[in-house]
Amino acid sequence: MRIVVVGAGVMGAWTALWLRRRGHDVILIDRHGPGNRLGSSGDESRITRSAHGPDRHYPVWQRRALTHWRALGRESNQELFVEAGVVWLANEAQTFEAESFDSLTALGIPAERWSRDDLARRAPVISPAGVPWALYEPEAGALMARRGVVATIEAFEGVGGEVITGRVLAPEGPEGAWPGGELGRVELEGGPTIEADAFVFAAGPWLPDLFPATIGGMIEPHRQDVMYFQAPPGDARYLADAMPAWIDFEGSFYGFPSFDGVSIKACPDWLGPVERCDESARECADATIDASREVLRRRLPGIADQAIVRTWTCFYEVTPDAHFVIDRHPALADVWIAGGGTGHAFKHGPVIGEYLAGLVTGDRAVIAELAPPDARFGIHARDARPSFRTSGRKPTNIAEG
Repeated sequence: MRIVVVGAGVMGAWTALWLRRRGHDVILIDRHGPGNRLGSSGDESRITRSAHGPDRHYPVWQRRALTHWRALGRESNQELFVEAGVVWLANEAQTFEAESFDSLTALGIPAERWSRDDLARRAPVISPAGVPWALYEPEAGALMARRGVVATIEAFEGVGGEVITGRVLAPEGPEGAWPGGELGRVELEGGPTIEADAFVFAAGPWLPDLFPATIGGMIEPHRQDVMYFQAPPGDARYLADAMPAWIDFEGSFYGFPSFDGVSIKACPDWLGPVERCDESARECADATIDASREVLRRRLPGIADQAIVRTWTCFYEVTPDAHFVIDRHPALADVWIAGGGTGHAFKHGPVIGEYLAGLVTGDRAVIAELAPPDARFGIHARDARPSFRTSGRKPTNIAEG
């Protein structure tokens, strides 16, 4: 079976790798080349954690995905995961942390309830002010994002996969899909045309441009501003063996320890402006930096006024219900679409690829083992689901990019 995968971010790279491992002839196409910094998978780090409130599907997927990330790290002789732990700063106005603790405990996933005094003792650089308690995941931590994508693509090439750099022209116009019920081929800008038996489009924030009639309005590309603050020189409390990654869920903010002793990533998770990737100036807004410093003065005061080492922008591809899109195109039987990324997708990337490879090849055993208990990944299911913007409930799936 010949299969073309469009998009070499975490979803596309792992899908291509699983398909090639199954013996299929696989071509992976990316418009900017493998490991580039322009998509959703190009920054240095992503948080991986099991907590998802009352949902028990995502924790199981995350744990399975983490075993795949660890295995890839061993195979590539690279550190792709840093087990720094993740601490959630609870809030009296929300139930997320308590529901997560119950779910993780029921699933046998290590989780601890920290008192305010525990937080002050075990993560002294994080201010416990106003935090009634904290949820700690000792086996969570940070994935080395860009390094991990490059390692995945190198593993794909190592088993005979083919990588092409080029821009795939949109197969669907604003009026809908091609007639005939199958795509059959994709055309690259400037040529050539590539024929295949199946196609997987995992092009992240470019999906609305490729499928405006099917995906337009379902996936919104939000520009997200990312900041790296200077680590206090010589202060070992900020290093990964002493400080966990942290998430202020209610405040929509997250941060990492320092992995290099020089910089600390700390960023807002509130949604940035909707922009087309190819038109974005990709500049971090001064207003975001100023607002972030205010949050850090409350949460991580030791770095709030430190110099900015560097800034970066990425894109969150956000769906109305904050779940992924992993589904067959409604009008093209040989086309599968995978999107709705952000850091949520990165931690699950290996299992998204494993599940999608099963769907494309009709592997019933894999599908039965990995399928969610509902239609959360379906394209049509979006019509029946309320938007998290109007539901009054903050989504648990947009985080930690």
